[in-house]
Amino acid sequence: MTGTPGKASRLPFYYGWVVVAVGFITMGIGVNTRTSFSLLFPPILDEFGWSRGTIAATFSIGFVASTLMTPIIGALMDRFGPRLVLPLGAILTACGLMGSTFATLPWHFYLTLGALVVGGTVFMSYIGHTLFLPNWFQRRRGLALGIAFSGVGIGSIIMLPWMQYSIQTIGWRESVWILAVVILVVLIPLNVLFQRNRPEDMGLRPDGAAAPMPSGGAPSRLDDGIVDRAWTATEWTLPRAIRTSRFWWLMLSFSSGLYAWYAVQVHQTRYLIDIGISAETAALALGLVGLTGIGGQIAIGHFSDRVGREWAWSLALMGFFLTYVCLFVLDTWPSQWLMYAMVGAQGFLGYGLASVFGAVPAELFAGKRYGIIFGVIGAASGAGAALGPWATGFFFDIWNGYIEAFLVAMGMCVISIAAMWIAGPRKVRLVAGRIKSGNSE
Repeated sequence: MTGTPGKASRLPFYYGWVVVAVGFITMGIGVNTRTSFSLLFPPILDEFGWSRGTIAATFSIGFVASTLMTPIIGALMDRFGPRLVLPLGAILTACGLMGSTFATLPWHFYLTLGALVVGGTVFMSYIGHTLFLPNWFQRRRGLALGIAFSGVGIGSIIMLPWMQYSIQTIGWRESVWILAVVILVVLIPLNVLFQRNRPEDMGLRPDGAAAPMPSGGAPSRLDDGIVDRAWTATEWTLPRAIRTSRFWWLMLSFSSGLYAWYAVQVHQTRYLIDIGISAETAALALGLVGLTGIGGQIAIGHFSDRVGREWAWSLALMGFFLTYVCLFVLDTWPSQWLMYAMVGAQGFLGYGLASVFGAVPAELFAGKRYGIIFGVIGAASGAGAALGPWATGFFFDIWNGYIEAFLVAMGMCVISIAAMWIAGPRKVRLVAGRIKSGNSE
């Protein structure tokens, strides 16, 4: 099934969608394995009697480990491709899960559920798939990423209720072992058999095209969407990329955008309870955000293919901006319909950020060293994601309320939108919808 670059392939033209389907399954299981820590948290506390902070540090340590690992994952992807890198993440995750069942001290959990599970799932998460999945599509890149990423939402609906039921009926250790076995027997074979770094490795071209580029001269701008040929002709390396202002504007846009995303995701439930909404309703709101995020990722991804990455990014960040506006109003006018409006803004709009996040770096820095370049951008983005929840809690402690913290997050939304427009992916390559219209803006 490997194929030979440059030769006609017997593989079907839709093989790129097979790659998307495998990514959908991998993310549905892999990312929700990390999320399941919140379900393991109570029984571990009950069994060992440690403080909440002691065990909660497990996730924080894992987050730091995953941030540090991101450039390494990028370098591994450049060298070995997804059929080895994603299974490696599955092995690390499964080992962490199984090892946690033998833990007796806090640092045992820091190593297993923290560094190995949280760190290992990054190989299979948004970061891991962004390193290769965009190679398979150009005209429908945003849509393809949105579909693959929506596996996280579908997986949460199926996997997390099962995990909670299993913990309650047979215990957390037994549940963890079952999850580890599922990861090993499902995700490793799927990714080894079907995933590849780019379609050219299998005699295909992006979007399922099998024919070579037409001869007789370079295609026009309206044929291939390239606006800046000098930029796209550059053989990008990390040192070369970091000497461009576009690299830093993109990094600022990503890190500030994820600040806004994770600040509300972590503090939303506590805030809603504080203003008088029941804990059950607040928990339902958090679940509905993930559910509506399925549609948001697919819709915003498709929108970005039609209208442009900057417009889609702006729309997603406006979703988070409106989320904070709704939270402000809820403080003085608590109502369920306004809470659901907040859910819609966050899920249907805000979560679409992930699809654009996956598309833009590949369009700007595609090449043999794209993995390490995106790895560095991803690490900075992860730092923004980590800073958002912490800074929001810090501001709450200083001002004894969330108003100032939410204002900072709203400012981050504005910064992220502005930085994306300055980075200007449209000035390098047009999306499919703009190629047809011939409109570079």
